[in-house]
This record gives sequence, structure tokens and C-alpha cells, in this order.
Amino acid sequence: MNLRITNDGNEQDILDVFEMLKAYNLSKLETSEVVPVGVYYEDENGRKFAGLTCEIFGNWLCIKYLVVDESLRGQGIGSKLLTAVEEEARNRGCRFSFVDTFSFQAPDFYVKHGYKEVFALKEYPITGARYYYTKEL
Repeated sequence: MNLRITNDGNEQDILDVFEMLKAYNLSKLETSEVVPVGVYYEDENGRKFAGLTCEIFGNWLCIKYLVVDESLRGQGIGSKLLTAVEEEARNRGCRFSFVDTFSFQAPDFYVKHGYKEVFALKEYPITGARYYYTKEL
């Protein structure tokens, strides 16, 4: 057995560790399917100008990414995406939502939409912060 330290971000190493952790987690969690969901704001050619990607896992909507093109910000598009995915999650039986965001991204946006801070990493990665929010749907 050897201890190996790398700094190369080898995809296979990362996948191997993820698969080990996933197998362990699935042996301990209740059976629940992970369902990817996306909501997109796009033109007639399919060019995306905004989008929200997430997963539904058990009772939870887990928001991964939400972005609106800078030229369209402030027009309520992000709110429409969030409202649409929350409604979809409710229809699929979700009771809660989870998201994390950096201090320079959208903490006020999520608070405005009823999300409550449950945890924050201050001085992350150096001078900023990363906030973790949940909401009852």
C-alpha cells in the first residue's frame, strides 16, 4: 500500500473516489432516485440566455446552477426560473429546497425568495463568503 499525493486533478482518480463514496452512501440512505431537472430561457434557435439546473433527491430540490446572462439581469428572469423549478419540485413531491451561493453571486436573491441561511463559510476562499440556504416548499 502506498500514499500518493497529486495536484493534477486526474479525472479517473476523482471518479474512483466518487464511486467509492456513492456506493457507501447508497448502502446507508433510503432508496431514492436522483432526478435531474433543468429550466432554460432560450431563443427560438435554442441559444440559452439563462438557466437553472438541479436535482430532485427524495424530499429535496437541490439547486446546482442558476445563471442569467448579464445583459438580461434585473428583468425577473432568475425569479421566473426559480419559481418554475420550485413549482415543478412541489408537483414531484419535494418539501424542501437547498442551494449554496457565493457572496458576489446571489445571497440577497435567495433571501428575497424565502430562503433561510443555515450555514456560511466566511473568508472563503480568502476574503469572500459562501452561503448555504434552505427553504420549505
